[in-house]
Order: sequence, then C-alpha cells, then structure tokens
Amino acid sequence: MALAEDPSHIDSFNPPGPGTLSRVFGWGTLAVMTVFLINNVLTFWYDWPGIAPFFGWQSTGEIGLLSGIQLALYAAAIILTVLYVQRTSGRLLRTDAEIVSNFNRFLVRAAFWVVLLVGSVDAAISFIRVEGMLEDVFSAEIASGMNKSSWRGFYVHVPLVILGILIGAVTRSLGFIWLALLVVVAELLIVFSRFIFSYEQAFMGDLVRFWYAALFLFASAYTLLEEGHVRVDVVYAAMGRRKRAVVNSWGSILLGMSLCWTVLILGMWSKAAVINSPILVYETTQTGFGMYVKYFMAGFLAVFAVTMMLQFVAMFFDARADRRNEPGGKEISSEIIH
Repeated sequence: MALAEDPSHIDSFNPPGPGTLSRVFGWGTLAVMTVFLINNVLTFWYDWPGIAPFFGWQSTGEIGLLSGIQLALYAAAIILTVLYVQRTSGRLLRTDAEIVSNFNRFLVRAAFWVVLLVGSVDAAISFIRVEGMLEDVFSAEIASGMNKSSWRGFYVHVPLVILGILIGAVTRSLGFIWLALLVVVAELLIVFSRFIFSYEQAFMGDLVRFWYAALFLFASAYTLLEEGHVRVDVVYAAMGRRKRAVVNSWGSILLGMSLCWTVLILGMWSKAAVINSPILVYETTQTGFGMYVKYFMAGFLAVFAVTMMLQFVAMFFDARADRRNEPGGKEISSEIIH
C-alpha cells in the first residue's frame, strides 16, 4: 500500500465540514459497548438487576435504584460522547482512527502476554499436579487450592492477567507472530514425548488448543489492523478512492460492527450465555488432569468481539476521512486486490 497523501501536511488541511456525526457515531459505539461490558459485570457478578425490568424482558425483578443507575450509564455514555466530540471539534477523523488503532494495538499486545503467561504457568502447574508433586512443591493448603478451578483462577490466573496487561503497556511490539511459533513448539513437544518417551498428558493438548484459539481469535483483529486480509473483489478494485470509502464505511457498520454486537449480546445476554456461563463458574474440561483454562477460551470470544469492534470503528473513521479527502490515507492499488 502507498500513502495517498503526505501525513506531514495534515496540520495544514482545512476539512470540508467538522464530520461531527461520524465522530459521534464511532465514539458513541465504543462508549455504549464499554457500558454494556460494565453492566454485564455488575449484573452477573454482583447481582445487580440490570436494565431488563425497564423493558419487561424478564418476569422477575423490579425497577429500583441500581437498575436506574445501570440505565443511566447508557445515557451518560451518549452525553459524554457528544461533549467529547464537541470539545475536540478540530480533530480530524484520521487522527481519531489512529487513536483507536493504537489502543487496539495495546489490547492485542496485552492479550498476547496474558495467554503466554497463563498458558505457560497453568501447564506447569498441571504437570506438577498430574505427577503428584503438588505437596512436594507447595504447602498443603496451596496444593489443595491448586486442585480447585476457582482458587487457581483467582489466585493464579488473575495476577498473571494483570502482569500481562502491565507488560503489554510497557512493550511496543505485537507478539502474535511468536504465538504461532509457540503453537508449533507445543505440538512438537507432544509428538516427541508421545513417540520417543511414550508420555502424553491431557494438559499438553489443552495448551495447544489454548494458544491456537488465542492465535485465531486475537490475530483476526491484528490482521485487520495491519490490513492483511485477502481482498477478492474486482469491482472494488476499479472504484475510486471516495467510492471505496463509502463501501468501507458501510461495510464496517453492516458486516463488521453488527457481527461484533451479535457475539457480545448473544454471548453475554444471561448467566447461561456461552461467554458468561463458563467464566462465572471457572469452567474446566472433563479430562480430569488437564489445564484449568476452558473458561478463558470462552472469554476469548468477548476479546475477539471487542478488538474487532475497535478496529472496525477505526476503519469507519478512516473511510469517512477518505470520503472527506483528508490527507494521510492509504491507497490500495488494483494489483494487490485479487
């Protein structure tokens, strides 16, 4: 790809209008998604009533202060979005896209370190457990806790998640390319241990699935961020820059954001939903001595939806910026669209 304009000239660009509606829509989408996630935690982790009583979506539950607070959070998200857009009215859409993409880079980077740390440490604990060495390495109380998914999740996984986020905040490189290598190494370890040493345990396969699921789901946002997805569209290739901008902006909404909302809503609509249910009970596999990370893999769906939503919003901002002929955009040559 080649830059259509010199980014150094952005400061001297005089945009044809403020682009307020596009900015409100994009930032408002992210604000509402954030409130949705917060309310999900309040409702299903802390037993708040949610906003369902206001709309008659459930037969039990009454409208009260807590449900009013949760509904007010959505109104506050919209109001704060409008105020933020007004306060930054001179900002270009291209700059908004870069801000969102940079934050998404941080999320994906942090997710890599989280799955690397959690996978490595949990696999090591599972190995010690399956070999009956827990009480040789840890105290009896800790060894007993290691056998419980809720204990291991809260006292081992949560600190590792925090550590992974901190590492992601201070590093400046995306690591999912290396995660692909780690998946290969973990699979090779199974092959060598099985056919050379006749040794194989359930946690070894769990580690491969854990890292591969993370690679597939999180790398989707990374690939979208780096514009690495294959394009197969001879009609799109023949379009001008502004027509492509229209296609990209509406495509981001109708095909991208709608998919992310579908995953979030269906996955978090109730305690029994496919994302909430495993996380709430720290669900594990039924293999007996495997890793205790099955609930993490349910959470991968939520991270996938959030990171993809962020990147689709960034693409929407970029597309609207192209529609307004803002400088600094990327021009896609027809030769690379097959």
